[in-house]
Amino acid sequence: MSLHTFFRNIRRQEGQTLSEYALILVLVAVVVIVAVTFLGDQITAVFNQIANAI
Repeated sequence: MSLHTFFRNIRRQEGQTLSEYALILVLVAVVVIVAVTFLGDQITAVFNQIANAI
């Protein structure tokens, strides 16, 4: 394997890693948005109870 091929493979792997991290970040963001959407009213009620108790 030549040195040029070696570095080209490293750069390709770094690009893949970056895109994998981006996909994971998008997946986590979607899960958080869905959770907040479904639990939004309950979260609001909890914060209102806390605010009223203070």
